[in-house]
Amino acid sequence: MAPIMTTLIVVMEMIGDPGLRITGVGILFDANPGNDYCNGSIALLLGGLVVGACLCDCRHVDDLAVILTEKGLDKRPIGK
Repeated sequence: MAPIMTTLIVVMEMIGDPGLRITGVGILFDANPGNDYCNGSIALLLGGLVVGACLCDCRHVDDLAVILTEKGLDKRPIGK
């Protein structure tokens, strides 16, 4: 039996040029390595139906944290 792998991911959607919108955060499961399209399912953290995963539209939450840090968006602004 294969090990159960779960990954916290952020689901994004293109809106305009350039633009991204986060459409969900959830747990990816039943995905197989090497396939970025229609692979696995996402159980959204806020509940609702399990949705199919298109991995090219998803980012691992750790990768998103690195991007936010690179842009200086990982800290709260200094209060006034």
